[in-house]
Amino acid sequence: MLTEVKKEIKLMLYSVRYALIREMLNKITFFSNIVFMILNNASFIIQWIILYSVKDNVGGYTFSQILLLWGLASTSFGISHFFFKRAYNLSNTIVNGSLDNYLLQPKNVLLSAITSDVEVSALGDMAYGILVFFFTKESIKLFPLYIFFSITSALVLTSIAVIYGSLSFWFTNSEQVADRINSALPSFATYPEGIFKGFIKIILYTIIPVGIISYLPIRVLSSFNILTLIIVIGITITLVLLSFLIFNRGLKRYSSSNLMVARI
Repeated sequence: MLTEVKKEIKLMLYSVRYALIREMLNKITFFSNIVFMILNNASFIIQWIILYSVKDNVGGYTFSQILLLWGLASTSFGISHFFFKRAYNLSNTIVNGSLDNYLLQPKNVLLSAITSDVEVSALGDMAYGILVFFFTKESIKLFPLYIFFSITSALVLTSIAVIYGSLSFWFTNSEQVADRINSALPSFATYPEGIFKGFIKIILYTIIPVGIISYLPIRVLSSFNILTLIIVIGITITLVLLSFLIFNRGLKRYSSSNLMVARI
């Protein structure tokens, strides 16, 4: 079991590596995409600087916590979109029949599909998120934990993209739902938890799990709590396993459909 996992990870990294090499053929475009993404992200912090010049906190968050929130969202978004770019186009891949390209490859179909390309600008997101951490007032000792949460949050983002993208195995036009959820996640993840109340807050811990991506990790980084850390790890593992389960269930429908077409 462990050997198989290592093999899949190794093949996934090879796939990402070759995709990155393709993108680096045009070095000017490659590096400009990264730089402009960093500048784009930095521009959004200006609004918070202005806001915190007149208020001490917003939604219960200090300015340092807002920086952590933005940094964590940016780093996790970057990791997810760089390593698993195709997860965000999974619905279209299924609907267009492009999944056929990965069925005969000697590795996991889902990993083959979502790691077959990289988003270069996502490197800018990762770089920006790491830089932001060093502008906060948090101890440098928290940096490994910050990177850990960036990875768990990236896995949650990717898992949610896969789960909603896999609905296309069962429902037509479900790609619209997947696109809206994927767009909503980073948007909500950059606003403090305290400004959301009631039913909206419930949604942000379930249907759009921003709470697992941003809010709970920020709590642990601000005031370490082992129970909250375990909850984040547990839910992350659950969502990753659920994404594989749902995709593989749907893949059986996709395969049988193709076989019927072939017989006809």
